[in-house]
Amino acid sequence: MPLFVRLKLALLKNGLRQSSGRKAAFITTAVLVVFFSALLLFGLIMLRGVTAAPTVALLLTLILAFGWTFMPLFFPSGDETLDASRLVMLPLRPRPLVWALLAASLVGIGPLFTVCLVVGCVIVVAYGAAGAALAVLAAPLTVLTCVALARTVATANVRLLTSRRGRDLAVLSGLIIAVGIQVVNFGWQRLAQSGGGLEVLDPVANVVQWVPPASAIGAVHAVSEGAYGRGALQLLLTVVLLAALLWSWERGLVKLMTAPDGSTIQAASGPTRKESRTGLLSRLLPDGRTAATAQRVLRYIWRDPKTKGAWVTSLAIGLIVPVFNALQGTGSVYLACMATGMLGMLTFNQFGSDTSAFWMVATTISTPRDAFEELRARMLALLALTIPYTLLVTVVTAAVVGDWTSLPEVLGIAMALLGALLGAGMVASAKFPYSVPQDSAHKNVAPGQGSLAWMSLLAGLAVSVVSCAPLVVLTVWLHVSDGPLWILLPVGVAYGALAGWAGLKVAAPRVARRLPEILEAVSKG
Repeated sequence: MPLFVRLKLALLKNGLRQSSGRKAAFITTAVLVVFFSALLLFGLIMLRGVTAAPTVALLLTLILAFGWTFMPLFFPSGDETLDASRLVMLPLRPRPLVWALLAASLVGIGPLFTVCLVVGCVIVVAYGAAGAALAVLAAPLTVLTCVALARTVATANVRLLTSRRGRDLAVLSGLIIAVGIQVVNFGWQRLAQSGGGLEVLDPVANVVQWVPPASAIGAVHAVSEGAYGRGALQLLLTVVLLAALLWSWERGLVKLMTAPDGSTIQAASGPTRKESRTGLLSRLLPDGRTAATAQRVLRYIWRDPKTKGAWVTSLAIGLIVPVFNALQGTGSVYLACMATGMLGMLTFNQFGSDTSAFWMVATTISTPRDAFEELRARMLALLALTIPYTLLVTVVTAAVVGDWTSLPEVLGIAMALLGALLGAGMVASAKFPYSVPQDSAHKNVAPGQGSLAWMSLLAGLAVSVVSCAPLVVLTVWLHVSDGPLWILLPVGVAYGALAGWAGLKVAAPRVARRLPEILEAVSKG
């Protein structure tokens, strides 16, 4: 056990030696965590004696447990020791390995924050000698349960976390965080509007006190009130959960060390499920260059981690912002156009994700007609995703706001904006191409191409805004003159189609003429 703790410390120490940037990031993170941990601990201590303090302590403990459970799935690279498959070749028995890894897991910034929060929670609810004595047992029991939760989940999913699909799963972390922040914000505003204070959460706390590991905090609170039987039962629930987690963790390690993975099993002959999906997609798309190009674009969106991350983030924010604003009573159907704008801006660098592989596309383009067909196929692939999504967000927002009369005009404006953004994106891709580096998860622009990225974004947005100006003027005029607003739907669809076609006609000759420059620009990543 001490050996694994020293190994964990050695990993941290050697990791900081790799680069000054990593050392600075670790030190900054550690300082911020220590600061917020101390601030949170002080705030919890100040809550001692407040009527709603036990409710706050129970809910914070449950949220902490959820964080420990799911964060390893979204950020598997945050702790190298989560990958127990690295130990399969060593002569180690599973049970001693469980205790050694558990001890090593208590070293780090996350456990420090957990300890501070749990200590603050038990201080809030502990009164009297019996409560203080039980708090000494409940605090480490809660911390160990949280760590065991993370380890058990990580061990059960270690094959997934170290695969490409595991990296794809991390993309969803942005979606979960964005949704979580909006849910917390929405709940807090509703709580503030209720005027009842934190006491309105007491029914929730009455349930949470029986959910381990929050039940350990509930046990301290129960014993402090003299309910010794209830406290013993609540503490027993946490003990049982910890024992079950350790047993499940041990079973997971045994399976990991003895069961073969996909790399040691010979692939079965014949078509796979993935190939079947590819064949079905090919049958749905038209034949020729259009099918091949559209299929390639859709595969990039689905398989490339950076491209998928950008799409998932845009899809999530585009839906969350209008819907949650509508739920809060401050929304408007026009906010649905934000979803269209988020997706449209993803088209301003059509060739960047190809990187050096763009040369294979370049060999098939010799005339402006070839370039037009290539860009048209890319636009069709994007429209297959953006049009249904725009319809969905607009309809959902109108339903939540309750303003169905504005649906036709907003949908028409959104379609016109989508066509303008796609057309401008094709022109910007031909005029300001840049590469998307594949060797870094935190860089979306190759070194020295930052100005190109900004010029592409700003120029594309400017062209889109100017292109949509006539439709905006028409909308204002119809509102002022009480004209038929429904006419904006067919006009907007036709206007968007015309703007997209115009963008293709302008961009195609530029792509055909500037192929060597585009290839050089996108190959720098």
